Amino acid sequence: MNPFFKQVYAVVERIPHGKVMSYGQIALMLGSPRGARQVGWAMRCCPGHLPWQRVVMADGSIAGGLYADIRKSLLEAEGVVFLPDGRIDMKTCRVKEILWNTR
Repeated sequence: MNPFFKQVYAVVERIPHGKVMSYGQIALMLGSPRGARQVGWAMRCCPGHLPWQRVVMADGSIAGGLYADIRKSLLEAEGVVFLPDGRIDMKTCRVKEILWNTR
């Protein structure tokens, strides 16, 4: 597996219930500030046991083509707050940081 993809999945695995992160936020966290598209490619192959629905566009839009409705339903069930225009309220729901387990 691509090492960058593994790093992406390690971050996605730690996104808490009811919170989201953007593709660009994950890329920046991994030291690749212009790597949002690469994170997107990783998410296309994301293992099903990870909370893939919690990775969204920076403006709170939901990507996912055919899976966008499923993603929105899963996020709503987690209590993610949506704005009237259908985007996620990123001020309320965006993860500020991921704490890595250093033990």
